[in-house]
Amino acid sequence: MGNLKEFVLLFRLPQEDNQLTNERAAKINQQWKKFIALIASQVKLVNVSRLSFEGTIIKSDLSVVHKTVLENGFFVSGNLTMKSETIENVILVAKKCPILLVGGTVEVRQTIPLN
Repeated sequence: MGNLKEFVLLFRLPQEDNQLTNERAAKINQQWKKFIALIASQVKLVNVSRLSFEGTIIKSDLSVVHKTVLENGFFVSGNLTMKSETIENVILVAKKCPILLVGGTVEVRQTIPLN
């Protein structure tokens, strides 16, 4: 393997699709397990996290707001950090993400090490 870089995949779920039936949720959960296992089997998985829809926002005036964090009709529902040589390879992996099956999105970003 060449020089591996780290990339973060940010998963966004549309507001209207955050209530799935138990059967549909179980099916999607199995697809998530397969998706994550695929990345892990290639020894490229660094970290994966689900996020609650509730969040706390600290503003520049130091005020604090506790609320459901929704932007442009989407919740940030999780993230995954993986290693790859190129962003193109990560995009190929991201296109297999189960969140796309429920109208969600995947944003891919390369991390920048703090040296």
